[in-house]
Amino acid sequence: MTSPELVEEVLDDPQLLRARDPRGLLPAVAGAGAQVRETASLTDEAGLGRITDAGRPRGLVVVARREGAVAGGLLRALLGPGSPVAVDVVPGPRLPVWTGASDVAVVATRTGAGSYAVAPAYEALRRGVAVLGIGADGAPLHAACAGGRAPYVPLPPSRVQHTSLWSLLTPMLQLAGGLGLLPDGAAGTDEVAAALDAVAADCGPVVPTYANPAKTLALELLDALPVVVAEGPLAAAAGGRVADQLATLAGLPAAAYRLPEQRAAACTVLGGPLAPVDGDDFFRDRADDTGRRLRLLTVRDEAAGADDGPAERDPRSAADALRQVLTTATARTVPVSGLADRAGGEGDARLARVARQVAVGDFAAVYLALALDAERGRDPGSTLLP
Repeated sequence: MTSPELVEEVLDDPQLLRARDPRGLLPAVAGAGAQVRETASLTDEAGLGRITDAGRPRGLVVVARREGAVAGGLLRALLGPGSPVAVDVVPGPRLPVWTGASDVAVVATRTGAGSYAVAPAYEALRRGVAVLGIGADGAPLHAACAGGRAPYVPLPPSRVQHTSLWSLLTPMLQLAGGLGLLPDGAAGTDEVAAALDAVAADCGPVVPTYANPAKTLALELLDALPVVVAEGPLAAAAGGRVADQLATLAGLPAAAYRLPEQRAAACTVLGGPLAPVDGDDFFRDRADDTGRRLRLLTVRDEAAGADDGPAERDPRSAADALRQVLTTATARTVPVSGLADRAGGEGDARLARVARQVAVGDFAAVYLALALDAERGRDPGSTLLP
């Protein structure tokens, strides 16, 4: 197990972090707010009116993988079950059979390439579906959209793999806003950008570990097996993103559970064979540990919904389920890290509050990867989905 003291020395050395970051993950994560503003401007120039002027569609299909699929999941959760438009997130290369001329398809990929994205765009245009493309400038997807006179958001080449979530989500938010699907103030891009900027100021590489929420979290996760629990569907989409970033960037396996539906599973894991044994000293010297230990990581969304009603089994709300999970963790001396506790922004709109938590998780995953020197050890010939 890598020494926490050694890791802290690495995290507090900006030059060493830069040397261990050949892809520029850290500046890319720090520039998430700028991504939102730049992409919002590019989306305005793309001409969404060609879609929104036709009125509200029957359904909205998001064709995407990895970060694009996370963006689609965040949008679907934000709209919620009361949305007048059905939202489906599919990986491609096939469109759902029900997709037709009364629907809208969003094809989102950082690269704008790959048959899983290009083929559905051509198929959607053939069926008369309104298409919004998001991808690299001049990519095959760009050509497909241009041929069908469909709006396309050309992302700059500076977008870095695993750090482009907000570039893919921003056009979706603007499209949903233009279609009248989002409640007023729920997901303003200016507020989301400001929230991401605030996290970057608190979690940047020049901020020392003792005052840096993301570096502190990276140290906490150094010897951990994270159990991510999320309060409701929007937090669950964010929690899935955090778990995926920890696995993809730092090689750290993380289990994610959505509350209240998966409360029983989360409590069983926290009280199961991987939990600390009876009599374990919570304040022991972790330098003597030889293996990883469970750590509960919470993602909060206080607007996740109220009580499901008396006919439902206990717990009837995500908040009740979270309290039970926290009680189990306390009883079994499983340490807890709360992303909401580190993100602040209580007065923010709903998506901005969740965005802060996602940003802290992104920073922590990158810091952990750089502390373990995982980036320089990555096979340059390996190819991951965009």
